[in-house]
Amino acid sequence: MELHHDFTVPVPVDDAWQALLDIEGVAPCLPGAVVENVERGDGTTVTGSVKVKVGPVTVAYRGTAVFEEQDASAHRMVLVASGREMRGQGTARATVTGTLSEHDGGTAVSVHTELTVTGRPAQFGRGVLAEVGDRLAGQFAACLADRLTTGPEPTAEEPAALTDEQPQPLDLLRTAGVPVAKRAALAVAALAALAYVARRLLRRGRKGRTCQRG
Repeated sequence: MELHHDFTVPVPVDDAWQALLDIEGVAPCLPGAVVENVERGDGTTVTGSVKVKVGPVTVAYRGTAVFEEQDASAHRMVLVASGREMRGQGTARATVTGTLSEHDGGTAVSVHTELTVTGRPAQFGRGVLAEVGDRLAGQFAACLADRLTTGPEPTAEEPAALTDEQPQPLDLLRTAGVPVAKRAALAVAALAALAYVARRLLRRGRKGRTCQRG
């Protein structure tokens, strides 16, 4: 699926550009994300994990993100991230293209995301995931703007994103909001009901075959 988000931050475009390239610095603005390692070279490679809560179930992904393009003159970046469930078969892959431009003394940020998700989070469909993305973009923009204008909170020598402190997982239902959460809950309930009916039919079919053999 393709998602598109726009937001603004009240700082010059060059300052916003440097901030967005600082993965350790912006990680606290990403719910559920933990940066484990950053390798800087021709293309920065980041290793980390993301925890996503789906109702009572928490799904943890671990993977890497690589800056495939960093054009400072055009203020354009391309980030490719991929991960796999740490306890499951689900996967997630995203190609994120971000462009920055001057806007009324601040910076307008345009983000285009090509997202592919398999496993439990995928059951909510594009509508719910798009609304979650919209809300997360708003939260991220507000957090980034606050950090750029007031500065990050004082920390120990090691950045918080690289310590053993674990952030709260991204709660998809809470982030989506009550109306969307209700629709998602109905979808989950419908899937559970279908699975239950399918199991019952299979059991009856097995019992019928056993009786015929008898």
